[in-house]
Amino acid sequence: MAGMAGSIKLPAVIFVPQTAPQAKVAQLLIYGSHVFLVKGNYDMAFDLCLQASKEFGWYCRNTGYNPITVEGKKTCALEICEQLTLAKGGFLDRWSTPDRIFVSVGDGNIISGLHKGLVDLQQLGWINALPKLMGIQAAGSAAVYNAWRDGRDDITPVSGQTIADSINVDLPRDGRRAVRAIRATGGAADTVTDEEILEAMRLLARETAVFCEPAAGAAVAGLVKAARAGRIGADESVVAVITGNGLKDVTSAIKAAGQPHIIEPDLKAVKAALAPIGLV
Repeated sequence: MAGMAGSIKLPAVIFVPQTAPQAKVAQLLIYGSHVFLVKGNYDMAFDLCLQASKEFGWYCRNTGYNPITVEGKKTCALEICEQLTLAKGGFLDRWSTPDRIFVSVGDGNIISGLHKGLVDLQQLGWINALPKLMGIQAAGSAAVYNAWRDGRDDITPVSGQTIADSINVDLPRDGRRAVRAIRATGGAADTVTDEEILEAMRLLARETAVFCEPAAGAAVAGLVKAARAGRIGADESVVAVITGNGLKDVTSAIKAAGQPHIIEPDLKAVKAALAPIGLV
């Protein structure tokens, strides 16, 4: 949003929690947005944005509040099916769909958008069955998972605590729709720990060369957890949605990957550092 606003010279005011990773804040600032670091969590920044929008007559783009955001997020579903169809040889009479789509859940807007896009494709007659939507939350911020587990539509707030900044939400604003999307597709919700998220970030980078932020790592961690538990068939096709680049949160990336070696500028120091890892 900051980039688009900057490119058309539209003033943008963006509220983020003071704890937001510096790399994310830097991206907003470089585009020329007016950024307010709110002394509080994501939900406090969200609510303050709503108040300011009403007070000053601004257009509010808040996820889960602005209905147009779902229309934007649904294009992810269209791209998944289109690209899978092309990978399988092209369009015949229907587009191809994966069996399951794993996606991290914070506010619930992305998984709701995916469901909207898939239903649109089905109603157009372009796909047959809907993929199972697998909503993955951080264990420390799991309001949507709790509602799904308990068979409820209403969302009870939690006190979010997770390394995955982008999905660290007390009260998911699109939570009801997220729960319904999971149920309507025969999918499931699950939670993953911060340790599992960091492990998934390492795995994804080292196996696929894709560098993701922690929130995206949650989707991969959920996939890995399901596979290890035998909940995914060997013949199933599965997609994990990578929702954010790892450069948005380099502090967490260092936690996942470990620290670099600090050495003196001579070959002897290089050899000494290499010996414990078996490279000399």
